[in-house]
Amino acid sequence: MFGELIKEKRNSRGISLREFCRRIGADSSNWSKTERGLLYPPREEGTLRKIAKVLGIEVGSKDWLELKDKAYIGAGRIPGDILSDAGLLQLLPLLFQALRNEKPTLD
Repeated sequence: MFGELIKEKRNSRGISLREFCRRIGADSSNWSKTERGLLYPPREEGTLRKIAKVLGIEVGSKDWLELKDKAYIGAGRIPGDILSDAGLLQLLPLLFQALRNEKPTLD
């Protein structure tokens, strides 16, 4: 998910893997593994902002939210803005049940 998104955006801008890594301060061999889904994506806001800048993604845009969400999903985490909202947290079990094709209940 995350790696595919980054690779697609990087290639569409004509940025090589090595150049991309130089710009964000990452090791190209490890980053290649991230793009292939073999390593967890970064979740640190600063790193994601660097990635967004190189890829021409405006912070706060729909593309920015997709980038962040896919980074969290790829790392097996729930995004911080969801975790900090008590109302949304209460709804997560319903979402998980629906995704599993189970009848949602608020037990």
